[in-house]
Amino acid sequence: MSDKGFKTIEEQIEILRSRGLTINDEARARDFLLRNNYYRISGYSLTLRKNDIFSKSATFQNIIDICQFDQELRHILLQYLEVIEVQMKSIYAYEFTKVHGPAGYLDETFFTDKSKHKEIITKANLQKVQRLPHEAYLKHFVNDLQQDIPLWAYVDLLTISDISFLYFISEQAIKDAVARSFGLTMRKGASILGSYMHSMTIIRNLCAHGSRIYNRLFEQKPSLNKKEKALLRINSNGELDNAHFYGFLLVMKRLLPPDQFSAMKSSIISLTQKYPFVRMDYYGFRSDWKQKL
Repeated sequence: MSDKGFKTIEEQIEILRSRGLTINDEARARDFLLRNNYYRISGYSLTLRKNDIFSKSATFQNIIDICQFDQELRHILLQYLEVIEVQMKSIYAYEFTKVHGPAGYLDETFFTDKSKHKEIITKANLQKVQRLPHEAYLKHFVNDLQQDIPLWAYVDLLTISDISFLYFISEQAIKDAVARSFGLTMRKGASILGSYMHSMTIIRNLCAHGSRIYNRLFEQKPSLNKKEKALLRINSNGELDNAHFYGFLLVMKRLLPPDQFSAMKSSIISLTQKYPFVRMDYYGFRSDWKQKL
């Protein structure tokens, strides 16, 4: 599906038809191609074709269903990734300021990587300047009080990647305290939480930029414990499948409050009912995931 050179929408449709794809509603197909990009949707059609020839039953509607399912799944994930991000910022700010005070985060000596610390603070300060005219809390601290913004407010300027890195370069005692708040009480709890947050950054960035999750193979696989690995799908070669999205969902289960994860799971189940054509194994889900997850 990747002929080089510019192709009109009509030419794109002819290419798809020449490769065996059934297109029942050409007007809808034209509109969908225009709004979603031929190259982009080609990634969603990989499971419907082999050597660029579509299976006999494949239709353009199948591609639309897969695309829309993936889009709606990303929106669900973003909702709960925000929960994880907010609680990470809140817990980190609490544990850090308990030790170093409201503005201690500005002191590079409290961090193990001064260069990375400077990078994070510089980036956040640029955000502060841009958002100052529009954010009441920034005006309060900067204009009214004329003081450094306390960390519990400053974290709002940080991305999930920023807070993950700030956590990573913090003192061990602070990292341990944050990890315990997430229920990670084992000896390596801090490093496990750091790995988890890195995984959440990967998924969050993909979702926020509208990137495909469906049938994506991840080079940076999430770190899972034995219990979580036992929930993974087994590939045809007998190996555990930790290269698809499902492993990241298991990490979200560890980080989310139980009621929040249950709500997310229910939303995903409803989505599968809305789009029954979409196969969850292309996300790495086992056939019994509804019972086991």
